[in-house]
Amino acid sequence: MGLRRLEEHGIVRLDEERKASMVNNLLVALVADREAQPVINTGNIYS
Repeated sequence: MGLRRLEEHGIVRLDEERKASMVNNLLVALVADREAQPVINTGNIYS
């Protein structure tokens, strides 16, 4: 639902693979037994 709203508002456009990755990351953060650690992505997974 969150990803859909981001797309509807023109904030972000994600392909199916990136949507799956985003959902995975969000689920890990929600169910983890520790605080989430921010990660700064300095590259492109497709390069």
